[in-house]
Amino acid sequence: MNKKQMMIWVLCLSLFLIPVRAASAAAAVPVGEKLIYETAFTGTDSSLTGTSSQQQYFTVMDYWNVEGLKVNLHFQISQITVDQISSVTLSLNGSPFYSFRPTLQNNGEQSISVNAPKSFLKNGVNTLSIQGYLRTAKENNQVCYVDNTPDNWLHLFNTSDVAVSYTTKALSGGIGDFSERFSGMDYVKKGQSLLSVPDNASGSELEAATYALSGFAKANTLPGTTLPLLPYREESVKDRGLVILVALADRVPGELKQQLDSSVDLGGHALIQLVNKDTRPTLVVTSKDESLLIKAGRLLASRQLVSQISSNTKVVDEATDVTSPAFAISSNVTFTETGDKLTGPNHQEQTYFVSLPSNRSIADSGKISLDFRYAENLDFDRSLVTVSINNTPVGSKKLTKELANGDTLNLAIPQSLNITGNFSVTVAFDLEMQNAICTPNTGQMPWAYISKDTAMHLNTKDRTDLLFNNYPYPFLRDEIFNHVAVVLPQKMDNYSYLSLANVFNLLGQYAGGNTGDIHYYTDTVGADNLKDNNIIAIGSYRDNKVIRDNNDKLYFRYSKDGSSFTSNEKMSIDEQYGAEIGTLQLLESPYQSGRGFMAVTGASTEDIYLVSKLIASEKDKWKVYGDSVTADKDGNVSAYRFKTITGAAKDSVITQITDRSDVLGFVVAVVLAVMLMIVSLLLLLRKHMKKRGDKHET
Repeated sequence: MNKKQMMIWVLCLSLFLIPVRAASAAAAVPVGEKLIYETAFTGTDSSLTGTSSQQQYFTVMDYWNVEGLKVNLHFQISQITVDQISSVTLSLNGSPFYSFRPTLQNNGEQSISVNAPKSFLKNGVNTLSIQGYLRTAKENNQVCYVDNTPDNWLHLFNTSDVAVSYTTKALSGGIGDFSERFSGMDYVKKGQSLLSVPDNASGSELEAATYALSGFAKANTLPGTTLPLLPYREESVKDRGLVILVALADRVPGELKQQLDSSVDLGGHALIQLVNKDTRPTLVVTSKDESLLIKAGRLLASRQLVSQISSNTKVVDEATDVTSPAFAISSNVTFTETGDKLTGPNHQEQTYFVSLPSNRSIADSGKISLDFRYAENLDFDRSLVTVSINNTPVGSKKLTKELANGDTLNLAIPQSLNITGNFSVTVAFDLEMQNAICTPNTGQMPWAYISKDTAMHLNTKDRTDLLFNNYPYPFLRDEIFNHVAVVLPQKMDNYSYLSLANVFNLLGQYAGGNTGDIHYYTDTVGADNLKDNNIIAIGSYRDNKVIRDNNDKLYFRYSKDGSSFTSNEKMSIDEQYGAEIGTLQLLESPYQSGRGFMAVTGASTEDIYLVSKLIASEKDKWKVYGDSVTADKDGNVSAYRFKTITGAAKDSVITQITDRSDVLGFVVAVVLAVMLMIVSLLLLLRKHMKKRGDKHET
């Protein structure tokens, strides 16, 4: 080959390679390119009546350069609305910016797009208020006019949305900046984020990746959208914008390994380093030491710690403290630190959210103590305050002029509410005014104030029934991973990895601190390793021995050859249909009483993936209850309950007493009183015996 031919060959090779590199780099969201993120209104339609209002919420990410904001409304008004009088006003974060009169064209159905001032926006959650003033009759010559009929309505369709146009800021904030984007709603919605491990990942690699996944899943705010976990291959990463690779040092691909900090001793340290920032940003988590790799995974599970890392490199060693505080269950809950003021006539509400671990429910003897005051110009014959828990009223009180400057309301929390996990408390005032028909609304009149002394005394109990109604128990307890053992099939394909990711996306949503433990095993694991664990077995009859060995204990059992599920007392199953469904089954562990065993199983890995989507996010979790669930490719989901006794060990009397501070105090007081009585009797007896001895001596 002569020199000229060599130059031609090199030029052709270069032209061939350039598009490949460009395609790889194009996976990242380009900096400076104009993008649009649309936040749809709530999942169901909503309506306004009279002078009511609706609030819609949307988020602006810190790494966005916002260029514009547009509100797209699709609505229908009452066909007899008087369009010359009725109006709708839009406000952003409390500042009104647009008003219009809805018309009656197209049977009252119409759409409108309005540009909102971006100066009213803020980073984080923003509030769009839609205030209606809807009239269905013209004013007459009366001094006062009332229009409170049910025909003055405006219906908002859920096709309405808020569209933010923006460009992405350059990735300059290091690991913290990367992690915010990785779970950012725009990257997650477009499927741009990927957590990866090497092919045939080891138990330590999967454990570290699972901790990291749970942390990023906790920060994911998109319902129904999950973060994937896949092996690091070119076909897996080519269309991604952000990638995390968790791998032992000798399993990091060469093109990434050569970019890592060579001065770090990976034998005694774990390295978290951000590389390829200008093409496809990739966060490499690696070490030669398995325990340090797992520790680095726990670090990524702490959103608070990760957000503080502004550099591109973080080194973890034995002395590095990566523990995030566990959830603290307090019996005394304060609703507001400074107090909350509500203004305006008629119905006004203030809602407070109370966090509880998903396995905790409200026990008896709880109470709400409301400390409040209100204006003195009310119609006290019609004004009252009502307290509700999860929209269920628990008590009301009539407002009085004598107590306007300092009123209280003490309510017992009904145990019949059967509340588990997070819940809301709503304080609603009906501030009715005298001659309100003729009184203009000044915006500050009347008013009510909820003081900072308002509180809830809350007693909780642990729900330990092995039912999907209480899921994610037993795998999480008080927001901590609770002795979890994951048994994987002999061969893992992409569906298997995605099924595993689905399980830990939802568990991560519920997880609090990054302690607890998760261990991974192949299906050849011995019974001793599973004895003290809550087991998650993923796979089919044929490729997971743990499922095969316990087939006789499953509610939906496989046929002898493992190709299909067979009929049982709850469901008749055709042989072909049984080979095309997946099941979730939650039963007591065959290896130890009081522990749980969940089989995520089906005849094929695709069937397993389909059923795992039911426990991937809150969106579909409501379909999962009882102790067994089936799902097919047509979207048919059926839930059943087989066991009558749910199997988990009940707390002892001593445990129940120690968990209740009020009962514990009472028991201690009684014991001390009894002890004091016994001591007193002994002293009296001793004194009496001594006197009798003296008499005998004389």
